[in-house]
Amino acid sequence: MLTTLLKGKLHMAAVTQAELWYDGSCAIDQNLVELAGLREFEQIDIYNVSNGERFTTYVILAERGSGTISMNGAAARRVQKGDRVIIAAYGQFTEAEAASYKPKLVYLNEDNSVERSANTIAVQVA
Repeated sequence: MLTTLLKGKLHMAAVTQAELWYDGSCAIDQNLVELAGLREFEQIDIYNVSNGERFTTYVILAERGSGTISMNGAAARRVQKGDRVIIAAYGQFTEAEAASYKPKLVYLNEDNSVERSANTIAVQVA
């Protein structure tokens, strides 16, 4: 049996562009793609913290070091420039792989610079 786990995420990325007439996808700065362990053309889920929208698309590469987070095609209708989003990718793991797996979590500032990275999330307390 396989278990689906969070593989990597960009937390609180700021949308820099929304391009309706571009190939449907999400263009992400290549540095951020690598830090979060994502891949070009990989399926991703987008959670728009600013408006509650949730949708699925895929990664395309944006210029390295640009800070670009561009929603393209139909995804452009789900965001506005400046919205804060969570970009998440999931993987399927065997029980043995899942026992030791740690996701790549990248926390971003408003300008999409890296605030910090981690591979665990603190236990939520009431």
